[in-house]
Amino acid sequence: MDTHTCCNHTYPEDYVPKHHKDANEAYDHFLISSEKLSLDQACDSVRTDAAGAISTFEGTTRNTFDGKRVIRLEYDAYQPLAKKEWYKIVQEARSKYLILGTVMHHRIGQVPVGHTSVIIAVSSAHRADAISAVHFLIDSLKVRLPIWKKELLDDGTDTWKQNEPIDLDTHKPIHH
Repeated sequence: MDTHTCCNHTYPEDYVPKHHKDANEAYDHFLISSEKLSLDQACDSVRTDAAGAISTFEGTTRNTFDGKRVIRLEYDAYQPLAKKEWYKIVQEARSKYLILGTVMHHRIGQVPVGHTSVIIAVSSAHRADAISAVHFLIDSLKVRLPIWKKELLDDGTDTWKQNEPIDLDTHKPIHH
């Protein structure tokens, strides 16, 4: 019998886990689009009968920042590099967690208040791996992908936002 690392579940000797060790476009979905994003579509992309868990993160445009009213966000990305780097990040996640499938959908262009900017979804046989992988993936995306955000405020000003460095082990900001 083999013991699963997240929950001590034991598998019969002839059981072959369906978790993939390598990032692959067949089960790791990447999308950058100016169209509205769908959480249902993201979940359907990772859904499989082998999954006991699908964990998600959905980032939305909030209406305030530092006491100022936000009108909308605008995103831009260098898509070829973003895709290449995303698959490196997924490969790292697969070395840490037992993952069946992943999704990273990110919107570019104008994203009004209340609308979705980014979706991360992960399927796995067990919730611990799915939840941990989502946390790792969204934090890694924010640190490493060439995706830029401009915040437009109701006072007519705008600011290109820089993501705070994050310790990927603790998931906390690194303060210098």
